[in-house]
Amino acid sequence: MKLWEKGYTINNIVERFTVGNDRDLDLKLAKHEINGSIAHAKMLHKISVLNDLELRDILFGLNKIKQTIENKTFTIEDKFEDIHSKVEFELVQLIGESGKKIHTARSRNDQVLLDLHLYVKEEISTIKLLVKTLFDTFICLSEKHKSILMPGYSHLQIAMPSSFGLWFSGYAESLIDDLILLNAAQHISNQNPLGSGAGYGTSLPIDRTMTTKILGFEDLKYSVVAAQLSRGKLEKTTAFSISSLAYTLSKFSSDICLYMSQNFNFISFPKELTTGSSIMPHKQNPDVFEIMRAKCNQLQNMPAEITLITNNLTSGYHRDFQILKGILMNSIDVLKDNLEVCNFMLQHVIVKDSILDDPIYDYLFSVEEVNKYVLKGYTFRDAYQKISKEILDGSFIPEKNNSYTHEGSIGNLCLDKIRLKFQKHYS
Repeated sequence: MKLWEKGYTINNIVERFTVGNDRDLDLKLAKHEINGSIAHAKMLHKISVLNDLELRDILFGLNKIKQTIENKTFTIEDKFEDIHSKVEFELVQLIGESGKKIHTARSRNDQVLLDLHLYVKEEISTIKLLVKTLFDTFICLSEKHKSILMPGYSHLQIAMPSSFGLWFSGYAESLIDDLILLNAAQHISNQNPLGSGAGYGTSLPIDRTMTTKILGFEDLKYSVVAAQLSRGKLEKTTAFSISSLAYTLSKFSSDICLYMSQNFNFISFPKELTTGSSIMPHKQNPDVFEIMRAKCNQLQNMPAEITLITNNLTSGYHRDFQILKGILMNSIDVLKDNLEVCNFMLQHVIVKDSILDDPIYDYLFSVEEVNKYVLKGYTFRDAYQKISKEILDGSFIPEKNNSYTHEGSIGNLCLDKIRLKFQKHYS
């Protein structure tokens, strides 16, 4: 069944090629399709397109379908093109002729737009919750290991003293930037496109403000053209927020892989959380974080992929947009999985102490020695030259202590400030 059927049969090749895997993807939109239809039916009743009996029957039928979605018995068989045609068919089967009125003043264009806006809005809320869980873990680890020093690197060369507290808190605060982008994408999704039809509205006196309130949107996408222009833009904005979060996870994964190597040996994990080699019996590999890095790097390509699909499309609907659905949904699923796995692994991270006792890290403290002379009245340049000479002639002997006090340094992590900043953007 197709909502656009005109009495002739489409060639099987065209059918297979154009429908693609939409039936499977649309299952993720099913509950949103029902909620949108319930709101639409109530609005049609208000403007007298549906009478009291028809509204009662339609709401009964839609809620029966909703039950099958909730108990996971709802399916979209091959004879249906998408979620929209399946729901309308089921509704007519359940309640008869009045079910045929549900498509009044709607197009599949604004139906799928509505479903996607509701889907993205909900999924970002789930992602934000996972981000909060990971943020809390980073902060807890930062507090727990704030006194354990580690080397900081620049150009992958030993640079200045850092700490596990500073490292973990750095990634915690980086998640706040990702949260800001997630919020932006969620605000864009939180606008009601229902009523835009095929992009040019309808001559029926529909009440779009009413459906906006029923569906819990914070605002209405007023211009029906703007509503249709949001197809592709919604996905792209969401893609940028996903890409940003994936960037954070990818960089952290690289740090983990580096610090787990025997040459660094800063951290480890229980052997049950690592993998082995088929030939080298001593190996305990960080495969989880290598796969996480690869998947997150793949996610960072999502904005470019969506751009290349949509950037030369004129206003109005194009079937090209159908391809975006799979890209968006798969990326959201992959991101959520990576967030969950990253948090699980961090619950078991083992941090090594006394790392800086190794003399190869002596030069980490050269800047501190320069600064001590500056406090005695030396110019920075003269102090720099003095310590440089000691390093070159081998007479440099560092004092390995933590004398950092400014905000955000190893001696003053400002974890409470970071928590408050996160909560400001999370709430």
